[in-house]
Amino acid sequence: MKTLNHQQLAQRIAQDIPEGAYVNLGIGLPTAIANYLPADKEIFLHSENGILGMGPTPSEDAIDPELINAGKQPVTLLPGGCFFHHGDSFAMMRGGHLDICVLGAYQVSQKGDLANWSTGAVEAIPAVGGAMDLAIGARKVFVMTDHLTKKGDCKIVAECTYPLTGIACISRIYTDMAVMDITPAGVVVRELFGDVTADYLQEVTPIPLQFALSQPEAAYV
Repeated sequence: MKTLNHQQLAQRIAQDIPEGAYVNLGIGLPTAIANYLPADKEIFLHSENGILGMGPTPSEDAIDPELINAGKQPVTLLPGGCFFHHGDSFAMMRGGHLDICVLGAYQVSQKGDLANWSTGAVEAIPAVGGAMDLAIGARKVFVMTDHLTKKGDCKIVAECTYPLTGIACISRIYTDMAVMDITPAGVVVRELFGDVTADYLQEVTPIPLQFALSQPEAAYV
């Protein structure tokens, strides 16, 4: 089954981020989106450790060890960018000043509930960090994730069984197989990737799906 890889998925999500948006890219997969934002759009990337105005990932010879994002990855700072106390950063997150946040997920329910900080495993991360603040503070919250786990379990579920990060907070899900919106009428599939068919997506997804498909705007490299 041909699906999108993580870089292709990051490229696809970047297409949906509008001019002038203030955006937080969550730790993990979403950070790759920064590398695909068009240079002719003014988009303000925020990191919860206190940065506004990040650019793409630096080359190996341009890394500044004192300029990192919340995931401790080296980042660049665009002209006009700034950094500040993380208390001010959390005030931005909680105060509704972010237009979009893109988070990873362990599970997303059909109602838009998010579980993304713990699976309950012994080696799991012991704290939620800023994910709860982002989930309830951003005006729109997108999920970027693989559709299935390594064991073949679907991450889109009727009810989350892992500890919740936020309730009814997700508006759109981007997986390696499809783009799906959380709506009052249920989960609506907007786009399929690769050679994934509607029948196959429904087969591997344990909730009812509705399909309102559009054609992708571009190929992914």
